[in-house]
Amino acid sequence: MCGIVGAVAKRNVVPILVEGLLRLEYRGYDSAGLVVVNDKSLERVRSTGRVAELAEKSLKTNGTIGIAHTRWATHGVPSERNAHPHTSNELIAVVHNGIIENYEELRSKLTGEGYIFTSDTDTEVIAHLIHSYYIKNKDLLKSTQSALAELVGAYAIGVIAADNPDQLIGARKGSPLLLGVGEGEYFIASDMSALLQVTQKVVYLEEGDVVALALVGYKIYDAKGGAIERPVNISELNNESVELGEYQHYMQKEIHEQPQALADTLESVCNSQSLVPGIFGAEAANSFAQINRILILACGTSSHAGMVAKYWLEEIAGVPCAVEIASEYRYRVSVADPETLIVTISQSGETADTLAALNHAKSIGHKHTLAICNVPESAIIRQSKLRFLTRAGPEIGVASTKAFTTQLAALFLLTLVLAKQNGRLSAKQEQAHLHDLRHLPSAVLAVLKAEPEIAELAKHFADKHHALFLGRGLHYPIALEGALKLKEISYIHAEAYPAGELKHGPLALVDSDMPVVAVAPNDILLEKLKSNLQEVKARGGQLYVFADSETKIHSSEGVHVMQMPEHAGFLSPILHTIPLQLLAYYVALQKGTDVDKPRNLAKSVTVE
Repeated sequence: MCGIVGAVAKRNVVPILVEGLLRLEYRGYDSAGLVVVNDKSLERVRSTGRVAELAEKSLKTNGTIGIAHTRWATHGVPSERNAHPHTSNELIAVVHNGIIENYEELRSKLTGEGYIFTSDTDTEVIAHLIHSYYIKNKDLLKSTQSALAELVGAYAIGVIAADNPDQLIGARKGSPLLLGVGEGEYFIASDMSALLQVTQKVVYLEEGDVVALALVGYKIYDAKGGAIERPVNISELNNESVELGEYQHYMQKEIHEQPQALADTLESVCNSQSLVPGIFGAEAANSFAQINRILILACGTSSHAGMVAKYWLEEIAGVPCAVEIASEYRYRVSVADPETLIVTISQSGETADTLAALNHAKSIGHKHTLAICNVPESAIIRQSKLRFLTRAGPEIGVASTKAFTTQLAALFLLTLVLAKQNGRLSAKQEQAHLHDLRHLPSAVLAVLKAEPEIAELAKHFADKHHALFLGRGLHYPIALEGALKLKEISYIHAEAYPAGELKHGPLALVDSDMPVVAVAPNDILLEKLKSNLQEVKARGGQLYVFADSETKIHSSEGVHVMQMPEHAGFLSPILHTIPLQLLAYYVALQKGTDVDKPRNLAKSVTVE
């Protein structure tokens, strides 16, 4: 969620740094800053406002080498003193993405050596550590390499020194960083979008790489310190992330962006050795230690994410959880429990009902609040004590797709952090979950390959007016989400039920004109679900089943099966969401509706 830009050139690099930060704003941040070397001294500008404010403050700043950063607070509250870049003794400056897990140990050590800390961040230890080596050898590259050897955790960093105006050091481990190659000038960035203004030539640094940039060129060193060459690539990324490109609609584009959106959302943790509460804010550890239950408040698609999370939180973390529709919550008399964590979920962060529910919860005594949102600086983010920014990027289609799956990813992270804090997550289990999260983008990509098959299934819905969706356990909310998507963009009336409820009423609706869509993962409820499907088949219903490969459900007369990959365990709801999104999209194409702008709906609901 944080962003890095660095540059060394013969011209003033401040405009390059500022423009780069502007292009990284979508990633989310609560402060921004830059530093340049000017007349052998560090000239630093920081701001807790928008990048535009930083640009205004740095109008008179000038330098041919510099680094810049947008920060989303983890260690230390959002403030100018905690904003990057961080410096050491006016000699070393550092920007950093990631989390240094042994920063407390390093901070204690450096304090004992006489270093004075002026921030609450984990990043400041990097600056002081590099300084401690640099004052001995005056070699910025070697000093950085020595310091990195002491760090535990994930990082992407940029480093400059006041008395070395010709060299910029970059390094990465567990957090992305790339090198931009210009004409006699060189750059680093955490995202290629920040460099499109100056170059399309990019070198993707590998895990553990350290790069030294200067006007005469650059050198890359691997994790063992040996010089190595990496290929120069020509980026195909376009300037406008909102361009459709090869896609017919934004919804289709955003469905296909989900592997990257999930990778970006999980970036700060997936390459780390362990999970830490700090990913939810500087005060998360303290707040989580005081709560004994969770109340999730959300609307529409976001409420479905909350319903999935209820299963996760209670089974994995052992934390009681309730989910309420935000628009209903504040209009009933409820009993406030000060030990409850209020979690609000919103794509825009401006959803009026959710915002009102949050304020109501706070007004009746709830002090622990966490916002999960896709838009930085939104009202819900600002008014919550803790926050997690999903990095889905701009979502233009009204029917939410990538925002939903990234919300699920964020909620799963919350589950794991709480489980670990409650002593319900062993080290082995933690590593297994992190492995599954790392694999998640690839697993989603595999499901997307079924698009042509789903497009064919959608043709069966062209003349239908009603549909029924079934799911069991933690996949029931996914059935709800599938029904909502179909309603939103194809205008087919769709309802979702727990499959076990079929015989308690909905079965009366089933006939050959009522498509029944079933979510069929290979879990402990599979045999129960199969019995429910037989109830539909016996009444002449047409079944459309999205089944894991080992479920042994096969296509037959009246049964249309799309085989999913192997069961993904607790992350299965995310994978089963994808085909339901594609089904809704292709049914809408068959119906000829306006996919991206369905009637009567808006992207951000800011009225009650």
